[in-house]
Amino acid sequence: MSRNAISAEELTYHYGELVAVDHISFNVAESEIMGFLGPNGAGKTTTFKMLTGQLKPKEGQAKLLDMDVTKRVERVRGEIGVCFEDTNLYEQMSAIENLNLFARLFGLRSFDGDALLKRVGLAGRGNDKVETYSKGMKQRLMVARSIVNKPRVLFLDEPTAGLDPVSSESIRNIIIEERARGAAVFLTTHDMLEADKLSDRVAFMNQGRIVALDTPHQLKQQYGKRALKAKVSTDDGELEDREITLDKPETLDAVHELFAREKVVTIHSEEATLEDIFIRLTGRGLV
Repeated sequence: MSRNAISAEELTYHYGELVAVDHISFNVAESEIMGFLGPNGAGKTTTFKMLTGQLKPKEGQAKLLDMDVTKRVERVRGEIGVCFEDTNLYEQMSAIENLNLFARLFGLRSFDGDALLKRVGLAGRGNDKVETYSKGMKQRLMVARSIVNKPRVLFLDEPTAGLDPVSSESIRNIIIEERARGAAVFLTTHDMLEADKLSDRVAFMNQGRIVALDTPHQLKQQYGKRALKAKVSTDDGELEDREITLDKPETLDAVHELFAREKVVTIHSEEATLEDIFIRLTGRGLV
């Protein structure tokens, strides 16, 4: 049975009168990817900062690997990897110099930076200054830097925001590999497709509170609506849409009637997206 790598209990933070995170509780197990989903301003980044020791909670407690983050922050930082949304690399240095610097900070005696660059798709570019890198290359280097120490807990803040499909897929593969290695992954994002692809469980954040937390499948089963979507050809040659809700007693009769009375051109099943469910629960979109 997997142990909890992250435990948050009644975690709270406010900026003056503004409550950014409001008494949230959750756990993330080893070898689990937790997607923290919500629009800008929902409290995701503040939660991220409390869990990584950058902010001290006003109330509640955050534990990583059974260590209180506020009391043992230096020990905790030795066990985690962090990739921020905003790039904070040393741009006048080469990529390999950036990685080697962090390896020394972690006290690693044996470190193969070239192998890590190859892993994130930057083979052959290690000696190039970071200032010559594209946005996607910099983000891949950020992810590489976050796993220099083979962290037991990996924190990723919007790791694929604004990236091209190739760079995004490269980063997704790294996240999956880190989970397979045994790391817990805490992924903040407002991209519901990203969360659906990667996350074992997702938490919906809205106005500082967790409004739902479960697997994507269970959330879709509980709050979503499955349907058949069809296009039919009318007598004058136009195409019209038809929709039949699944999982109802009358579904089978409705399907028979559709094919008996209409000229069906295409038909496919469709389930609710995490975006649909978030809007249903909160009345607002993720973006």
